[in-house]
Amino acid sequence: MNKSEKYLIISKEITRLVGGEENIQGVAHCATRLRIVLKDTSLVQNKELEDVELVKGVFIVGSQLQIIFGAGLVNDIYAVFSKYVHKENMSLEDVKTQANAKQNPIQKLIKSLSDVFVDIIPAILAAALLMGLTGVLGKWDLVQENETLYAINRLANLASTGIFAILPMVVCYSSTKRYGGRAILGMVVGAIMLDASLANAYSIGTESFNPEVLNLFGLQIQMVGFQGGIIIALMMGWVVATLDKFFQRVIPDVVKLLFAPMLTVFISTVLLFTIVGPAGRIFADSITGSLLWMTENLGAVGFALFAGLQQIVVITGIHHIIGAVESQLIATTGVNFINPLMSVALIGQAGAVLGYMALHWKNTKTRELCIPSFISTLFGISEPAIFGVNLRYRFPLIAGCLGGAVAGVYVYFTHLVSLGFGTTAVPGIAIVDPSNNGYVNYIIAHLIGLSVAFILTIVFGKMTNKKIDNQEIVYPTKGDVKGIEKCSDETFASKSLGEGIVIDTQDGIIVSPCKATVEFIFPTKHAIGLRLENGAALLIHCGINTVELNGEGFETFVNVNDVVKPNDKLIKMDLATIKEKGYNTQVVTIMTELPETVTVHIDTTNKTWFSFN
Repeated sequence: MNKSEKYLIISKEITRLVGGEENIQGVAHCATRLRIVLKDTSLVQNKELEDVELVKGVFIVGSQLQIIFGAGLVNDIYAVFSKYVHKENMSLEDVKTQANAKQNPIQKLIKSLSDVFVDIIPAILAAALLMGLTGVLGKWDLVQENETLYAINRLANLASTGIFAILPMVVCYSSTKRYGGRAILGMVVGAIMLDASLANAYSIGTESFNPEVLNLFGLQIQMVGFQGGIIIALMMGWVVATLDKFFQRVIPDVVKLLFAPMLTVFISTVLLFTIVGPAGRIFADSITGSLLWMTENLGAVGFALFAGLQQIVVITGIHHIIGAVESQLIATTGVNFINPLMSVALIGQAGAVLGYMALHWKNTKTRELCIPSFISTLFGISEPAIFGVNLRYRFPLIAGCLGGAVAGVYVYFTHLVSLGFGTTAVPGIAIVDPSNNGYVNYIIAHLIGLSVAFILTIVFGKMTNKKIDNQEIVYPTKGDVKGIEKCSDETFASKSLGEGIVIDTQDGIIVSPCKATVEFIFPTKHAIGLRLENGAALLIHCGINTVELNGEGFETFVNVNDVVKPNDKLIKMDLATIKEKGYNTQVVTIMTELPETVTVHIDTTNKTWFSFN
C-alpha cells in the first residue's frame, strides 16, 4: 500500500467519525494540525478518532475540530482529505472565518472584504508609488524636455495605471476564490465586465454615450461596462462561486468538465447585466448622491459628513463616480470644493495607519505593513491602508474617518477649493486654488486630519486592547520549570504548537496561571484550553500521551465557559496511577494561538513566566 492509499483510508475514517461529509463546513491545516469546521460537534467520536492511525491527538475549539498529525505529515494528509471531502483550496483564514459563528453580519462582511483584497494590495501599493512619482515628475520642465527622462516617466505612468484598468477583473477573481469557487471563472466574468465592445461606464452622461441595447424577453438591457465597479465585482465573485459549486455538485461527472464552467459563466453574465450590475449601480448612485447632497445642504456638518464617510465609499470602489461630478463643478463654477474633502478624508486613514503602527511598533510585521501603506496614501492611494490595516482592525478605520471629518470642517470655514480633480494628498497641492491662503490651508487641513486620526487611533487602541501584563501570572503547577524544548514529546518540544514551558509536577495539582475563560476541556480530562483576556489561547496538557488513559487518573474542577482566576484549581492528576500505567507526568503549557500583531515572551526563571508585546 502506497502513502496515498494509506492517507485515503485515514481520510475516510476521519470523515465517518466526524459525522460524514455533510457535517464538514471547511478544512485547512496549520503546522501540525488538521483543522475541520463542523456543523455539529456532538457527532464527533473523539475516542475512535484518537485511535485512527497516525493521529497524535484530538481536541475541539468552538466549532473547530483539530487533529494533531505532526509537522510535514499533516500537509500530505490534508491534500488527500480535503480532496476527498471536496474542500480543496481553503486557507486557514477561510476556516477561521467559518468557525467564528458568533460574528454578526457586519463583522462577517468586513472580514470578507479584507480577505478579498489581501492578495491585491501589493499591486495597488506599487501603482500608488509609481503614480505619485510620475505625478510629481510630470510637472517638471526638465522631465518634459529630456527624451530619456520623459520616456522613463511615461513608462512609470503606464505601469501605475495597469492595476486600476483591470481592478474589477482582479477583484472578481479574488472574490470568487474567497467564496470557494474556481478563481479562473471569476477572472473570466471580470474580463466580461471590462469587455471593449461595451460602452465605457465613465462616459455615462456624456454626448458620446450611446450603448447597445438588447431586448431579452422584453427586458431592455444597456450594454455598458463596469469600469470602477468594485462592489459589483465583489458581488459577482460570490455569484460565480455559488454557481460553480452548485453545478459541480449536481452535474454528472461524465459531463461536468464540459457543462459546469459553461453554465457558470453564462448564467453569471446574464445576472451581471440584468440584476447584479443594475443593483450595484443604483447603490453607487444613491451613496454618491447622498454625499453630495450633504455638502450642498448641511454646511459645515455636510462637509464633515462627506470627509468622514468618503473613505467608506472607497471600500466599494464607487468613489470613481465622483470624478464626473467634480468635472461638472469645474465646468460650471471654475473651482472644485470636493477634491480637498476627498484629500483630507484620505489623509485621515494615513494618520490611523501611523497610530496603529505606533501602538504595535515592536512588531516587525506590523511595521512592514504600515509603512508602505502610509506612503501610498501620501500619493493619493488609500486602498492598502484601508484593506491592509484599518478595515482589518476596525477601530483605526473609525479613527481615520473622524480625523477626516474634523479636517472637513476646517476646509469649509477656510473656503479651501481646488482648480482640478483626480489628484489628492501630496501631489494634490499642485491643483489647489492659491487664493485665501490656499496652499497654507491645504497643509493645515491635512495636518489636522493626520493628527486627529493618529491620536484617536492610539486612544481607541488603548481602550480596546485588553492586556494581562500587569495581572498576576503564576505557574500552573509546582515543580521544576523548563523550556518547552525540554519536553519529552517531540511535537511539543518542536514548538510547532506554540511557545511554552514544561513542568515536572510535584503534586499533580493544576491551577489557572491567570484570569481566563475555560474554552474547552478534553473528554479525557487530561488537557484544558483557556482563552485569555487579550485573545490568546493557552493549552495545559497534563502528561505525555495520557489521552490513552481515557480519563483515568484525572479529575476536573471547572466547566467550559467558567471564568477562572490565578491559582483556581483546574485539574488534579493522580500521579501514582498515571506513573503506574507507565506514562510521563510532565505538564505542558503552551500558547497555541495569539492575536495578530502580538508576540509572547517566555521566561522560565520568572514567576511571571510569559508576557506580551
